Amino acid sequence: MSRVCELTGKGVQSGNNVSHANNKTKRRFLPNLCHVTLISDALGQRYRLRVSAHALRSVEHRGGLDAFLLKADETELSMRARLLRRQIVKKTAEAAAA
Repeated sequence: MSRVCELTGKGVQSGNNVSHANNKTKRRFLPNLCHVTLISDALGQRYRLRVSAHALRSVEHRGGLDAFLLKADETELSMRARLLRRQIVKKTAEAAAA
């Protein structure tokens, strides 16, 4: 399982530990990933996703999972999130047509 957020695409970054003597050794900056269950209002289902704490704040700020996915760019979403986004778009288009 890769260390990548399913909603924002945020992943591992690399850098250096720098000692007092200015010695540099490689290190990894890991994203703060959490397993959360988010509810889709349009689909009426719960989805378990692995998202970063930053993405979770963004979801809450935008007003839920549906609003976040509709506004998100598809290139940074995971395959599961892209499928979920397409289902939400289809369901909201059906609701708007009815």
